[in-house]
Amino acid sequence: MQTVAVIDYGMGNLHSVAKALEHVGAGKVLITSDADVIREADRVVFPGVGAIRDCMAEIRRLGFDSLVREVSQDRPFLGICVGMQALLDSSEENNGVDCIGLFPGQVKFFGKDLHEDGEHLKVPHMGWNEVKQTVSHPLWHDIPDLARFYFVHSYYIAAGNPRQVVGGGHYGVDFAAALADGSRFAVQFHPEKSHTHGLQLLQNFAAWDGRW
Repeated sequence: MQTVAVIDYGMGNLHSVAKALEHVGAGKVLITSDADVIREADRVVFPGVGAIRDCMAEIRRLGFDSLVREVSQDRPFLGICVGMQALLDSSEENNGVDCIGLFPGQVKFFGKDLHEDGEHLKVPHMGWNEVKQTVSHPLWHDIPDLARFYFVHSYYIAAGNPRQVVGGGHYGVDFAAALADGSRFAVQFHPEKSHTHGLQLLQNFAAWDGRW
């Protein structure tokens, strides 16, 4: 049976993610902060919620920045929400935070005065939003284009390499909802809270060989 390591650095909706992975039959799901367990896993999930400064402080304290660079190179790797944002170069949050830098680009604030068509948009962006599949990818298997996923975020990703954007969202501004590069895939939304389509994405991740 394959193992899926859900990285525990104290900042994530870990049990919801683990339960959803178990529900789709992903294998033996381990919530762990043990670097050796993570290295030995067949697949790795990197979730996150909360302030990016706190997340990055814990990631660096535990040495998970270098660990994430290592394990995401040679096996299926999935970043979720702040776990996705942490993979970028930097974030505007808290007057600027350096991140892991696996994907070029910056995490930007939606702003306090976000409008569209004369309507004030609340920040954080919280709720269901369409995701445009900009590139075909194995993790989109059996998920229709413009399917709706559940988002909770005040900051959005401005990708530095458009070719890595495989899913796009729009909330006042266009933003990267999904990024991919080799065996790495990352999403701004919460698949574990996105019902049928989110579970399908996790099932696709469980079956993916990491090639793209």
